[in-house]
Amino acid sequence: TVIMNILAVNDDGIHAEGLKALVRGLSEKADVYVCAPDSQRSAKSHSITLGQPVVIEETEFPSAKEAYITSGSPADCTKIGLQFLAEKGIPIDMVYSGINMGSNLGRDTLYSGTVGAAAEGALNGIHSVAVSVDDHDAVYFDTAVKLACDVMELVRDRLDSSVVLNINTPNLPGEKIRGVKYLPLAGRRYYDDRFHRREGSTFYLSGQPLAAQRQETENDMDAAEDGYAVITPLQFDFTDYGNLEIMKEWSLNI
Repeated sequence: TVIMNILAVNDDGIHAEGLKALVRGLSEKADVYVCAPDSQRSAKSHSITLGQPVVIEETEFPSAKEAYITSGSPADCTKIGLQFLAEKGIPIDMVYSGINMGSNLGRDTLYSGTVGAAAEGALNGIHSVAVSVDDHDAVYFDTAVKLACDVMELVRDRLDSSVVLNINTPNLPGEKIRGVKYLPLAGRRYYDDRFHRREGSTFYLSGQPLAAQRQETENDMDAAEDGYAVITPLQFDFTDYGNLEIMKEWSLNI
């Protein structure tokens, strides 16, 4: 059996417990390489660093073959890892992003640095997986690690490399998780999503969920609230093909 090379990245930073758990688990099935930020980079989405320098240094990481620490964004980490390892003759077969402290469900996927880092892998034609636990103080990573390992061959052999597999698990012991569901992202949710003044001209963005609004069709957010692990395939072609056909009848002229 040929051992795969996996690049592990995240947005919580290189010292995050979720990344350590993920790398430890994946290293039992593949050779794992790490590139992660030097500190918290949540909600950086798919941003990359332009017009300013990025610090990149080699470091040690438990269970990893090699590791890099960088001042860049999560998506930068994927770009850096792929480039630097390719320059060493190490081709990457899959990108794993996480395990994030906090879920990436519904519209949060648009802001997520975890998903953004995985999307950068997909844009490079590499099978990519994002993994999150639904708690900012998560302590139960075993189920997320198990699912991350269990989907490895399935993602590689059965999914197009343009797809990001998005895995979310409850912050519960495995025996208390009710099962796995394969569901679409939730629709619109309403949040107290505002900038609050701290002092003078200094503001901080906060976003507390309002009362939960159950939706008519099954979705990732409701299933997660009900204690299920949820898996959603994400695509990054934003074109609305239905409306594109309608617009061809507009007959605009210049």
